[in-house]
Amino acid sequence: MDCAPFADNRYLPESVQRAVKIVVAGPFGVGKTTLVGALSEIRPLRTEETMTQAGVAIDDLAGIKDKATTTVAMDFGRITLNEQLVLYLFGAPGQTRFQRLWQDLTYGALGALVLADTRRLDQSFDVIDRLEEAGLPYAVAVNDFPDAPAYDEERMRKALDLLPETPLVICDARDRTSATNALITLAEHLLTLS
Repeated sequence: MDCAPFADNRYLPESVQRAVKIVVAGPFGVGKTTLVGALSEIRPLRTEETMTQAGVAIDDLAGIKDKATTTVAMDFGRITLNEQLVLYLFGAPGQTRFQRLWQDLTYGALGALVLADTRRLDQSFDVIDRLEEAGLPYAVAVNDFPDAPAYDEERMRKALDLLPETPLVICDARDRTSATNALITLAEHLLTLS
């Protein structure tokens, strides 16, 4: 995805010549909005809305009963990597009903960082399947929630049915350093594929 500089330089310096798109994916309530917010150098665009009674029958709140908002379109953040290169982060909504939007968000993306939650690993299957069907390379970052059970890497790989070459890391989506390390893991994986 090439990026032409903006005429008034309000958004990007003229030196930026290339933009790269990364999708942050995962099931509902896994921390995608939090991760994009922790990484973005700009105030992230968020489409969070209060959850209503209409979603009670649709959204599975098992393991995340205190969740009160949900992303209804996407999250957007930006990271300037150097004078010529900028990284755009697109956080995808986690619910299956937004699958059509996923197709649009993944179009032109270089790869995806999948967030997972050990309290609900089974909810990651659909996300991983969609990325594999789209042919989009990905790495998995298990978001380290305080009350979540901890498993060793081998057990998590087996539970998620990951190929040996698929990167798997633990991260705290709230922590900029930890989230950056997860993103670096994805970038290193993408470099091995090029």
